[in-house]
Amino acid sequence: MLRRVEEENAFASVLLAYGTEHLRADDRALCYELVQGVLRWQLWLDALIEKFSGRSAQKLDVPVRLALRLGLYQLRKLSRVPARAAVNESVNLVRLSRLRSAEGFVNAVLRRAAREIEFDPAAETTDRFERISVETSHPRWLVERWVDAMGEDVAREFCEANNRPPGVSFRINTNFANASEVIDKLKSAGASVTASQIAADAWRVEGASALIRIFSQEGLIYLQDEASQLVAHVVGARAGERVLDLCAAPGSKSTHIAQLSNNKAFIVACDIHEHRLRTVLEAVARQRACLAGAIVLDATEPLPFPHKSFDHVLVDAPCTGTGTLRRNPEIRWRIRPSDLSDLPEKQRRILANASRVLRSGGRLVYSTCSVETEEDESVASAFLDEHKDFERITVDAPAHLLQPDGSIRTWPHRDGSDGFFIYAFERR
Repeated sequence: MLRRVEEENAFASVLLAYGTEHLRADDRALCYELVQGVLRWQLWLDALIEKFSGRSAQKLDVPVRLALRLGLYQLRKLSRVPARAAVNESVNLVRLSRLRSAEGFVNAVLRRAAREIEFDPAAETTDRFERISVETSHPRWLVERWVDAMGEDVAREFCEANNRPPGVSFRINTNFANASEVIDKLKSAGASVTASQIAADAWRVEGASALIRIFSQEGLIYLQDEASQLVAHVVGARAGERVLDLCAAPGSKSTHIAQLSNNKAFIVACDIHEHRLRTVLEAVARQRACLAGAIVLDATEPLPFPHKSFDHVLVDAPCTGTGTLRRNPEIRWRIRPSDLSDLPEKQRRILANASRVLRSGGRLVYSTCSVETEEDESVASAFLDEHKDFERITVDAPAHLLQPDGSIRTWPHRDGSDGFFIYAFERR
């Protein structure tokens, strides 16, 4: 899995979801821990590799680099794995990759790491940005911009939160399941279930992972971050209203909008990729949601719908995803500074196209799972400057999530959710 993430730009969450179904619960949990943990701590692990091998991790063969990262992660972050087992498993991985000449190298590096277990790579620098970068395993350029935007203490809290595995949150498919019965069954199975302080009808749960999987597969619940669940509430579609979800995959928001309208809203879900749109249809089928249609289209191009034909339009825009780094840790190694100019341009085009098909008095909702101003407040502000027939509206949400401009902002370190930005406009 790690090799596919590195060489094919695959997403670990997808590989783990489909590649661990055959494993026992404890083996599945260990697989998640190793894959996500290595991705979260990649920069820190590579600093250890450089220290104990005298070579840059990036100059090593991919199988050797990954074997060392896995071994070091187990040595330094997983106390339940014996050191000898961690070393031997990494050596075996190199052997399976037919790089027998590297077996001795991997063995020597990991044995030295086991002897010098207290070594802290972040202590090697006095540069504050570099120290935070290594300590929290984030690219330096991101650390610098976050310190500038949030201040050093908050930026560090944010980075640290990105390295903690996200909790499990869900919504109950109330069109199909009885909420109190679902909660009672989870509690009877030993789960701790608490109501969300972020989104109405959202729940946090600890424990009963096997039952959670069953309920999810049966469509009784839908696993979805609390902040993500806010979006459908902000859209606020009612029975009989026409809704366009322009960037709909994987279907979490389309199906939630359907649920909140008791399956009586007229919803059209769109996405640029056909294979991604199939995930929407799978979610619809599992949750027994109702869609009026699902269309493959590029929302940066003029839309094939009549002028002012929808009551609500949702643009859950493609973005850097910096609000989901705890959930998708590989993103931090893929995004580039240029993305913060390229993506906002795409987001502005999608919003402009979306605005043309919204009726007067209708609501346009813009959301991202980014914490970057360029993708969030700047895009919303530019849209209002260019579209004088639109105005911002303040939506109903918990007070601590509302910003002075009426938008919603959530943070991993403050709210325990993904980082989301949600802004609502109304056409006059």
